[in-house]
Amino acid sequence: MIDGMTGYRSWLFHQGTNFTSYEFLGAHEKRDEDGFLCTFRVWAPSALSVSLISDRTGWDNEIPFERIPETGIWELSVHDGTPFEGTLYKYVIESKDGAKRKKSDPFAFSGEYGGGKASKVAKLPGDVWGDSGWMRYRKSIFDRSKETGRFYPAPMNIYEMHLGSWMTKDGCGTSDGEHYLNYREIAQRLAPYLLRMGYTHVEVLPVMEHPFDGSWGYQITGYYSPTSRFGTPSDFAFFVDYLHRCGIGVILDWVPAHFPKDETGLIEFDGTPLYEYQGEDRKEHRGWGTRFFDVGRTEVQSYLVSNALFWLREYHVDGLRTDAVASMLYLDYDRGPGEWFPNPDGGNENYEAIAFFRKLNTAVFAEFDDVLMIAEESTAWPKVTHPVTEGGLGFNFKWNMGLANDMFDYMMRDPVYRSSIHDKLTFPMFYAFSENFILPVSHDEVVHGKGSLIGKMFGAYDDKFSSMRAFLTYMMTMPGKKLTFMGCEFAQFREWDYENQLEWFMTDFPRHREMQTFVAELNRVYLSQPSLWEVDTSWEGFRWIDADDRDENLIIYRRIAADGDSVTVIVNFSPLTIVRRKIPTDSPGEYVTLINSASVRYGGGEEKREEKFTADGENMISVDIPPLCGMILKREKKNSVAVTPSDKRGEDK
Repeated sequence: MIDGMTGYRSWLFHQGTNFTSYEFLGAHEKRDEDGFLCTFRVWAPSALSVSLISDRTGWDNEIPFERIPETGIWELSVHDGTPFEGTLYKYVIESKDGAKRKKSDPFAFSGEYGGGKASKVAKLPGDVWGDSGWMRYRKSIFDRSKETGRFYPAPMNIYEMHLGSWMTKDGCGTSDGEHYLNYREIAQRLAPYLLRMGYTHVEVLPVMEHPFDGSWGYQITGYYSPTSRFGTPSDFAFFVDYLHRCGIGVILDWVPAHFPKDETGLIEFDGTPLYEYQGEDRKEHRGWGTRFFDVGRTEVQSYLVSNALFWLREYHVDGLRTDAVASMLYLDYDRGPGEWFPNPDGGNENYEAIAFFRKLNTAVFAEFDDVLMIAEESTAWPKVTHPVTEGGLGFNFKWNMGLANDMFDYMMRDPVYRSSIHDKLTFPMFYAFSENFILPVSHDEVVHGKGSLIGKMFGAYDDKFSSMRAFLTYMMTMPGKKLTFMGCEFAQFREWDYENQLEWFMTDFPRHREMQTFVAELNRVYLSQPSLWEVDTSWEGFRWIDADDRDENLIIYRRIAADGDSVTVIVNFSPLTIVRRKIPTDSPGEYVTLINSASVRYGGGEEKREEKFTADGENMISVDIPPLCGMILKREKKNSVAVTPSDKRGEDK
């Protein structure tokens, strides 16, 4: 007989509305009068039998489960005098054809890294958090959004990183897995670096358990398990908490689109397509060698929505960047004619995926109104970041991959020919406010033969560095939040390589050290100027001064804060000569250079880093603009002290 709570939780799971399903399914230990009781539950509706094997019995003793009637869920409770925590285990699933498959637990809180791929009985971190100051600050940003009507009126400067190759023990490679730093070690090295460099958030490539290092975490087998490569669940909780206490937000890459075909994983879990689509037109992504989640199935919805909320609830993460959204939205994604079937209306839209995203984001924001749900969506799908009530998908941010691709094309072009593609600099403003954008220079842009960021710049050695500084000035001052991948900040020439740590030794060379200094100071200018982040989603925060000087490869624009305070941005993408321009100002007075990317301090040729310009009777200033240079100017205010939002983040350091 099913007890009331078990039946209710099972019913919710099958309805697609059990958003705490990890509290019901999986392995859960508690103490009782006889010692320790561990209850295992697994969803395997088509299985003939389910049994447990573990390292407690040498892997050779199968303990059978009982099927909970009419649920497709199997249950087993085991008593012992010693704790189960740390026990490695698998499920033996017997399918209808009599075959037995050894599977890891889809709801396990920890997993085995390496050969066995077993699950591990583990506890959630519990009440270990000291990040209340950060959580109040996080909430205050969204409260200000509601009060002012301006979405996310705060800086967001994200450092995207891969935990395994950011830094390793003694600079060794990671191919054998023995040289990884622990989550705690990474946190204690990473936080001061991010603060010194002026980043507000870190975005981590997937930390969920994955068997193949070369997938970078994007082929997940343990959706509820922080990978054991870097430590325990408690170690990962320390990582998040430590960064929060230092005033750094934590965003995780999350992969609800697909999963790998590893035998111990989700593939045909009970001998039939269970978590994946059944039809051949949707089941598999041949290019990735993975299976697509069947997001139309209610139990899969419970699994994935619970998983998103799991990381937000149990590990206090500040947001999820949802990977490969386009692959879910389009039925013909990476498929040729005859390889897909249209929806009932004859189109290529996947109605089930649309409904899933709306359900996901509605559930997340019902519980957390102060988190970031970010879509990596590479097409022009409309209303990705619009509310569900307005026909949108319900995310609150989207990567602007179009701007990044346009700019890389522009920066790789010989400046002699840039006048013909000048619109690549200006076209992003035609759609800049159609969504809430993050401007990314992501890991995808510096791998697989695409070249590093510095490698994309046209020209000889010094010109590459000058061009990159000009590009970064442009990116950091255009509307939208910011993201750059690790290593870009010091202009690593080598493409990212997941098997080796970043080439930190490059900062011993002048141009790379100067680039790192420039990025840190540009980031600090960004943080200190509300005009660069307070009004990112409307024309109130942006005004063109000169958008059409294609012959000089030059653009000039103004960024404006909510109170009217502004900065003027000048970016010269020509390598030829100094250009003199008379630039209109908002008001009379003296204007100071907040940053000049051509300064000697950053490896350029300008001796003077700071210059002042006095507006004439027509409120115009005359500026000599160096080649391949970005400049940010601002009217000088006497007796004022800049206070950056970063001063208010976190609590005890």
